[in-house]
Parts: sequence; structure tokens; C-alpha cells
Amino acid sequence: MQIFHGKSVFGGIAIGKIKVYQKGRQQVKRIRVEDTDREQERYEEAKQEAVRQLKGLYDKAVKEVGEANAAIFEIHQMMLEDDDYNESVENIIHTQKVNAEYAVGMTSDNFSQMFSAMDDEYMRERAADVKDISERILSILNGSANTGVDSDEPVIILADDLAPSETVQLDKDKILSFVTVHGSVNSHTAILARTMGIPALIGTEMPLDETVDGKLTVVDGIKGCIYVEPDEETLSQMQEKQKKEAEKKELLKQLKGKENITLDGKRIMLYANIGNIKDLAMVIKNDAGGIGLFRSEFIYLEKEDFPTEEEQFQIYRTVAETMAGKRVIIRTLDIGADKQCDYFKLAHEENPAMGVRAIRICLTREDVFKTQLRALFRASAYGKIAIMYPMITSVWEVKRIQEIVSEVCAELDMQNIEYGNPEQGIMIETPAAVMVSDELAKHVDFFSIGTNDLTQYTLAVDRQNPKLDMFYDAHHPAVLRMIKMVVENAHQAGIWAGICGELGADTELTKDFLKMGVDELSVSPGSILPLRKIILETDTQKEEAE
Repeated sequence: MQIFHGKSVFGGIAIGKIKVYQKGRQQVKRIRVEDTDREQERYEEAKQEAVRQLKGLYDKAVKEVGEANAAIFEIHQMMLEDDDYNESVENIIHTQKVNAEYAVGMTSDNFSQMFSAMDDEYMRERAADVKDISERILSILNGSANTGVDSDEPVIILADDLAPSETVQLDKDKILSFVTVHGSVNSHTAILARTMGIPALIGTEMPLDETVDGKLTVVDGIKGCIYVEPDEETLSQMQEKQKKEAEKKELLKQLKGKENITLDGKRIMLYANIGNIKDLAMVIKNDAGGIGLFRSEFIYLEKEDFPTEEEQFQIYRTVAETMAGKRVIIRTLDIGADKQCDYFKLAHEENPAMGVRAIRICLTREDVFKTQLRALFRASAYGKIAIMYPMITSVWEVKRIQEIVSEVCAELDMQNIEYGNPEQGIMIETPAAVMVSDELAKHVDFFSIGTNDLTQYTLAVDRQNPKLDMFYDAHHPAVLRMIKMVVENAHQAGIWAGICGELGADTELTKDFLKMGVDELSVSPGSILPLRKIILETDTQKEEAE
């Protein structure tokens, strides 16, 4: 048994034979020509055919993965019309008196090397796009077609890398999983793979030859492991794991696509909580209606220095595009308390849970806050982003946030940078916020109740102290009354209120929350379907009458 490791793009278990997918990169020969005008005509004809093909791919992708994720094929069309790219091809044809194939191949190599050398990760990924469109033109010039996957049975695709167009063209009925040696978690291909729900790994150092081709293999997309010719014990364990996954899929099949509406017609927003882009696969897999809490502080915690505006923008944009028009609520950084970040150089505090944390850092270190806000507002042009501010205790904090937001928008306007109009809400995590929630509701678009902190502050119990577990009661009547009060005040002001703390996934309280009028529950992806089942089976009017 051989074991390989990779980065998971989408989870799940796949068991089958490996099929090594060879791109069959076009062999380009340098041929001297006399009629350079004719070569340029050949190139123009091939380019127009490539545009036609890409339009077809776009239409196919829109149906399978949504408009936002299909946009890559519109980008490829635009790249084919890029003056620099076309002028390079034409220049090589005329000055060197060579065939169109050679000119396209040289331009592809030059441009992909240029993109690969750039510092920005997003721009580096464009190298693969240049190669993709160039290979398409070369195929058309050579009169060859994409052979796809030639197999009588479903297989695990193993490739050096897969371009977005190749991913979309794969016959999903013939694909159990795909594994690539190269690729990026943030690439367009990864986004498409997550949306299509294909178990996939990238960055796996596997040989692309007969040593693995045709061999029985297990892809564990959950742990990022690949077992080639697994022993009986491993195979048995993976088959059991696959069986459990199949049971979950069966529940998904029964509930997927169903609206979260109670028997008496109350509609609930059922969203997912995530910490980074890697979690998006589980969001999509579990059919969440959106993201109710994206913990942006993990972007900071995973770095050794402040993340730049561009780094944050690319992450927020990827999340927005992947969710394809569904609401994505991003919480501004919630550093402090139990989440310490060395480069912030926060002073030691005797009681950090009540110290400099979350919005208190943002309002005292506006440069850090503005960088994040610029990234968030820019990304809001690419999807339905909402911004949520944590640890609010008073109206003046909200007003100061709004002033800073206005300053950020004014800066973006002056720089002619596009941005959207994201909803802006606050987290209700303190008794103070609960008690003035009627006033706070007049200044924001929504409330999201953080029950973890609300419980510890209400009960004066440090939730990080295991010695106090017997005193930490999330079901305490005071906590539940506070939730009810917040929801009522939100509705009186005409805004919606949700729960994004751990309590939202507590199925013992789901019916109570529905009776209170909670509009949204944001939970870990794996809790989505069990909650949907309860919602679909609940009649809130009957519950209230009992």
C-alpha cells in the first residue's frame, strides 16, 4: 500500500481505480512561412472559434455551478481579446516569419512566466489561465479535440493540474474524484470543484505514470490522504467511512433544495459558520442558505504580520464568488480575549475577556480597521457580502463605525475603486447591548446574537475556565429572556435578528427559538440538515399555544 498526502479542496470518500489524465499538451514546431498574412488569418479564425467554445462552456457552467463561478470563462474570452497577447502573437508571426502555432506557444510561455513571477497570488494564478486559452487555440489550429475521460467505469482522475475548462467538461458520471499534483486552494478550478461537489485533493506528489494508473485507490478528502492499493484493513475502514458519508448524502438528498419553512409558514434563514476558505466545501455540501459568520480574525491569526488589503480582498472576494449570490456575513476582526495575535502587541491584561478586544481594537487602531473595511467594501462588488461588528455595547460605537465607513467609501470614490453597498449589522454579545437593543436597532440592518459571550457575560462565568463548567448554563432563563428581548426589539425596528453562537445548533432549543421569532440560525455546516428537519416539522403557532 502506498500513501500520499494532499490539500483537500472538497471532502468525501472515493474508492475506485486511478486514471492518469494526460493533457496531451500540443507539440509545437517552428515552421518558417512566407505568407505571414495567411498565418495571421489562421490565428484570427482559431481565436474566434475559441471564443465560441468558451461561450458554450460559460452556458454549461452557469447551469452547473452558477453565474459567479462561471465568470472565469468570460474572463478567458476577454483575455483572448487582450491587445498585449494578440500583438505578441502577431509580432512573432510577422517578424520571425513563423507559423501561428509557434507564435501562440511562445506568447503562452512568455506571458505565463511573467504572471508566475508576480508577488500577488491572484496574478500568479493567471498563468494557468494564459496556458489554458493558449492550449485551446493550439488545439483548434491543429484540428485536435479534447478527448476527455475515456473509461467504461467511474474513475479517480489524477492529473498534473486541471484548468477550469477541463473541470467543467469532465463527465461527472465518470468521475469519482480528482487529484492533482499542482493547483491552488483559491484557484478558479478549486472553486468550481467545491461547487460541483467532487471530492478533490491538490498538491499531491504522485507519479503520473503506470505505477499508479489503473490501481485500486481510496481518496479520503476529509483527511487529505490517498491510499493506492490499500490493505484489507484500510479498505474496510474506508468503506465504512464511505457508508456513513452515503447516509449523510441520503439525508441531504431528501432535504436538499427544500426551503426552511415551518408548517405554519415561517421562513428561517439557515446559514453556516466558517473560519476560512477551506470550510466552503462543507457549506455547499450541507446546502446552507448562506454564511452567517465568517470569522475574519483567522486571516490574522494564520499570519506573522498584518494581512494586506489585497490579501484580504482576494479572500473575501473568493468567498463571495463561491457562494454565488447567497448572503455572506463577514465579522470584522475579533482579536483579543482567547484569540491572541503576537504582532498586534497587545498589553498583558488581568481580565482579557473584558479588555481590549474586537471592536475596541478597531476603534483605537483605525489604520488596521480601515484596511479591513476597504477590502470588505471592494469585495462586496462581487457578491452579497454583509459586514458584522462584534462586541458592541453602545450606540456611540455604532455611530463612530459609520463615520469611519464613510471615510473609507470617500477614499474609494476618490480612487475610482468599485465597491458595493453591503448590509451592516452588529453582534449582540453583552447584557449592555441587549438592554439598549431598541436604540441600536435604529442604526443597523440586522442583529446577530453571539450566545457564547452573551452567556459568559450574563452569568459572570469565564467560559475558558473548566473549573466553572457546572456554573456555565447556556439554557439559563436569563440568557433565553435576553435573546427574546433582542428579537422583539429588532422586529419593532423592522430589522431581522439571528443567532450565530453555539446555542443556535442546540436542537433542544430550536423550537423555542422559532417561537421567539428568531429569523436566522447560523451554525457549523454539519448542523444544517438536522436543524432543517426540525424546522420543517415545527408548527410555531401550535407550540405557542401549548
